[in-house]
Amino acid sequence: MKTLSIDIETYSPIDLTRSGVYKYTESPDFQLLLFGYAVDEAEVHVVDLASGRKIPEDVLSALTNPLITKWAFNANFERICLSRYLREHYPDYFTSYGEDVATAKYLDPLGWKCTMVLSASLGLPLSLKAVGQALQLEEQKMEEGTRLIRKFSVPGLQGRVLPKDSPEDWELFKSYNRRDVEVEMEIRKALEPFFVSPNLWDEYRRDQDINDRGILVDRNFVESAMAMGKRAQEEITGRLQQLTGLANPRSPVQMKKWLFSKDHITHTLCKKERAHFIAHTSGDIHEALVLYSQAQKSSLAKYGAMADSACSDGRARGMFQFYGAARSGRWAGRRIQLQNLPRNSMEDLDLARKMVKDWDYEKLSFFYDEVTDVLSQLIRTAFIPRKGYKFIVSDFSAIEARVLSYMAGERWRMEVFAKDGDIYAASASAMFHVPVVKHGIHGDLRQKGKIAELALGYGGGEGALKAMGALDMGLTEEELKPLVTSWRATNPHIVDFWWKIDRAVKEAIENHRIMRVGTLTIFMQKGILFIELPSGRRLSYVGAAMKMGEKGYKTITYMGVGATKKWERIESYGPKFVENIVQAVSRDILCHGMKNLQDRYICGHVHDELIIECPEDTPVYEITETMAQMPDWMPGLVMRADGYETEYYRKE
Repeated sequence: MKTLSIDIETYSPIDLTRSGVYKYTESPDFQLLLFGYAVDEAEVHVVDLASGRKIPEDVLSALTNPLITKWAFNANFERICLSRYLREHYPDYFTSYGEDVATAKYLDPLGWKCTMVLSASLGLPLSLKAVGQALQLEEQKMEEGTRLIRKFSVPGLQGRVLPKDSPEDWELFKSYNRRDVEVEMEIRKALEPFFVSPNLWDEYRRDQDINDRGILVDRNFVESAMAMGKRAQEEITGRLQQLTGLANPRSPVQMKKWLFSKDHITHTLCKKERAHFIAHTSGDIHEALVLYSQAQKSSLAKYGAMADSACSDGRARGMFQFYGAARSGRWAGRRIQLQNLPRNSMEDLDLARKMVKDWDYEKLSFFYDEVTDVLSQLIRTAFIPRKGYKFIVSDFSAIEARVLSYMAGERWRMEVFAKDGDIYAASASAMFHVPVVKHGIHGDLRQKGKIAELALGYGGGEGALKAMGALDMGLTEEELKPLVTSWRATNPHIVDFWWKIDRAVKEAIENHRIMRVGTLTIFMQKGILFIELPSGRRLSYVGAAMKMGEKGYKTITYMGVGATKKWERIESYGPKFVENIVQAVSRDILCHGMKNLQDRYICGHVHDELIIECPEDTPVYEITETMAQMPDWMPGLVMRADGYETEYYRKE
């Protein structure tokens, strides 16, 4: 036996989508129902565990043999569920990895490979059904699956449905399980001809290790924050009802009607529009809009996600989807979504946090005008290290700006970074031809340099400046176009890099030529456009082709998951490909940092930041210096990592 292809069906009363597989398997009622498998691409077998059948001993042994490759679509689910199953039913076959108590309950991810990750690395979707459709496989996932899972895998209104209660559907469920294994095997066969980065599975194993470790949640703090948030929302709603007389003043439709009755006409109550109204109203209308904005805070739902995700030991696991961003290969967040937490700008986090931990709502509401905003800013602080440890949070400084400058060969920018300069001030100085110093001479121009840097690096124009909030920051409409022109004139090599990539991609697609731009190689293979990065990893664009665009000229297109969340044809051009490339290279640098720090206890990461749980005597510089060591494939790139230590997660 060399490979084992697996798909399982399970039962648990815990909501998998809300809590994740780690907590899902902790239910006393968790059960493995069906175990579908194939050995070395042979016939698929389905073991009906719910009816008392047994998994063959050689297959049980293979589950913990690192020399036998286990394949599954979303293999994390199979591995964690089988961890619980082996611990409970076959403890002699169960082996964990390392001496870490946080991962002691889980099978070592060494020897496991994920077809979903393989598909994503080649630009395909993240669902078995969507991948099968995209590849136009002969075997497709059965449409009955959703109905059968709802019937047998979750408790219904009348309780649990057992195989004997519905034998015909149970036989269909077994066929569904068999088909999923067959489709997974077909996907691997279809993708076999394509190159996969040799680092992919090492990175995946480190990702699984981090997901298995999880990050500790301060449950007392979370419970208090949830109770305070509920009370604050009730008070806000009550006051809004008094002011407006509305039955449901949190409803946008009802609030717009009420504003209309007060001679304030609006078609939307989005965040930006509310801010405009608040700034230009007074009295009851002003107060109502302020309260309405507070009532719309969705960030407080993060506390509920924390409570749902935290396992019995208090650690929230499975929060990172490896290769979740198809265009760059970056991670995507799951459930709590660490990548999308509100920033904290309060200076007295310790004081506010203590009030919440003490369940002292009266004091919190006395010291702060807006309780919901305080609770929102405190969300990060719900993550804590275990007793006797601390967090060191370390991130790369301006990584995308550094990588873009390096790859485009914009030397003046590279010199700024090499001297540890302020790129926003330096950019403003180059754009306006005067010395700019933060909080010093011509310091008012630095803000224009900053907004230009943030908005214009990937081909953005006036619209990008507006989207970044340029008008809210004091710039006028008349200043936007000259700002774009000035930034592009100051960064000619970056602009040239955009269009070199554009021309190379078009040449590769139309004439099937292998194109090279600096350290990048761009080529077509079997209908997929590949961009090989300095690390050796490749970005993939399925079905790349030149198509007639809406404006009457040919444009670059490829198949991907678009804004509609469907598999569809997407238009692109040089600067957008550059954005993908820069973010992908930045991701590879982060992976290199993870590898260098693999002996440290990485328990989370956000964009270009690592959260490390470490002994209290660990110096910060040990982490930042190691993280800043650049890989051999980016010679001469100057990178800086900044870090700080903290007793709870926060942004410094």
